Amino acid sequence: MLIANVFQQLYNVVDSIIVGNFVGKEALAAVGASFPVLFVLISLLLGVSSGITVVVSQFFGAKNYDKVVKTINTFFVFIFFASLVMSALGIYFARDIFVLLHLPADVMDPAVEYLQIYLGGLIFMFGFYGTNAILRGLGDSKTPLYFTIFSTLTNIILDLIFVLRFGWGIKGVAYASVIAQALAFALVTFFINRGDSLIHFSLKNMKFDWDLFLKSIKIGLPTGLQQSFVALGMIAILRLVNDFGTNTVAAFTVASRLNSFASMPAMALSAALSAFVGQNIGANEIGRVRQGYKVSLVIASIISVTVSLILWFFGHAVMGIFTPDEKVIAIGYNYLVIVSSFYLIFSSMFITQGVLRGAGDTLIPMFITLFALWILRIPFSYILSRPSFGLGVDGIWWGIPLAWSFGFTASYIYYKMGKWKTKSVVKK
Repeated sequence: MLIANVFQQLYNVVDSIIVGNFVGKEALAAVGASFPVLFVLISLLLGVSSGITVVVSQFFGAKNYDKVVKTINTFFVFIFFASLVMSALGIYFARDIFVLLHLPADVMDPAVEYLQIYLGGLIFMFGFYGTNAILRGLGDSKTPLYFTIFSTLTNIILDLIFVLRFGWGIKGVAYASVIAQALAFALVTFFINRGDSLIHFSLKNMKFDWDLFLKSIKIGLPTGLQQSFVALGMIAILRLVNDFGTNTVAAFTVASRLNSFASMPAMALSAALSAFVGQNIGANEIGRVRQGYKVSLVIASIISVTVSLILWFFGHAVMGIFTPDEKVIAIGYNYLVIVSSFYLIFSSMFITQGVLRGAGDTLIPMFITLFALWILRIPFSYILSRPSFGLGVDGIWWGIPLAWSFGFTASYIYYKMGKWKTKSVVKK
């Protein structure tokens, strides 16, 4: 799962490297400005999808394969119609969204162009991500990895062809991503239809089960709302960043990409732990859940400290891969030093919430995340970045570890209370 996530992140990273070096820092800022908007549009759907994945893993652990198949069919019907609606809304309101964010004028047109093209292929992205999520819920993390690698390599090749050979600029990068995801979804669909998997695409058998959907919504909606408010929080942070000009937006684009990479070990372990917890709760093995939590914490802690040291010593050089602009590099490096100092706390928070999600207990983690983001991170980022504090744009970055510290503390206290043990959809 970690390797698959690394390749998935290469979509945005390769886009950023190519536009930063061959198109310009305005295009680099445009790609970065589009990401939080994309995240807002897709996070609610992905959150609901995570609820369906939990239901699938618990039924699978209980060996109730009929319910597994029905849940999967329900998921795909939902994804199809929901992605069409979100694509239409995003394309229509793309420019209005960036106007509200006060995006710098020299970034506006390329950002709108990139976002609209990307959203046109949303149905392929959801289909591909959704299929991978279900396979992982069933315990198969290798098949998603192989097709994610294929998709990423295809995206890199098309990026180079469309930008360097055809000279399409930022729209070439967007088209490359859409085509790569469409091809990967088509291939993974063909592959699973040929095998013995519980997943089979057949329009005749594609029936929507309201009872299973409502069970999934009960688990997934809090996660979806949580991710939506996190995404809106990213937009609020971007709004603060935009006030400091194009150099800062470009630096934020690169540094946040690197931060996403650094966060992936904890996020992959958390996702793996959620599937592990779901299957073991379905099988009534609570002791294994606790053991899995402790082991995941140890692994995540070792990786987090290692990544922090790498970014402290080599962060400036890594920033230089994306852009030759020294001002952009300096701003981004300060971001990396401040944020990476607290990766140990971030990973512990994510691992703890992974247990709660796998158990189907998603409501309290949602409130914890919303409080950390909207009551702590955004207000403090705003206050600390004001001229009276003398921190400038670095004040925005200091709001991040403050929110992580509260998130971990509150999540761990709730985990120790033990109420998550009563949330299973499979009754024993």
